[in-house]
Amino acid sequence: MSYLIDTNIIGELCRHNPDANVLAWANKVSRVSISVITVDEIMYGLKRKPNVRILTWMQEFFKHHSIIPISESIAYRSGELRGQLSVRGIVCHQADMLIAATADIYGMSLVTRNTRDFEHCGIVLINPFDSQI
Repeated sequence: MSYLIDTNIIGELCRHNPDANVLAWANKVSRVSISVITVDEIMYGLKRKPNVRILTWMQEFFKHHSIIPISESIAYRSGELRGQLSVRGIVCHQADMLIAATADIYGMSLVTRNTRDFEHCGIVLINPFDSQI
């Protein structure tokens, strides 16, 4: 199974004492991928609130995992998702839809704590904070 991990999962993993369920999940998987959107969100946060330890951890983490760029097909699918959901009265953030479209195009499960943000996107969601996983 292929996994695309959301910003909140990476943020949890870099903590001094990550959630035990998230850590157990991460120890079971050998490879994960990251959207460039997640890289953007992390770097934005680190510029707003600098932390050398976390920046160093992130840079090392990024070296060892695949970072997926936004392609034309991802942009197309993201726009479709946002439009379809908007018609149903569901407002979604563009960044979230780009992440969802990346998972969809690549056939990946999206690993996130914020499953509610993606529940109408037709992708497999995994919340490793849930002890049922």
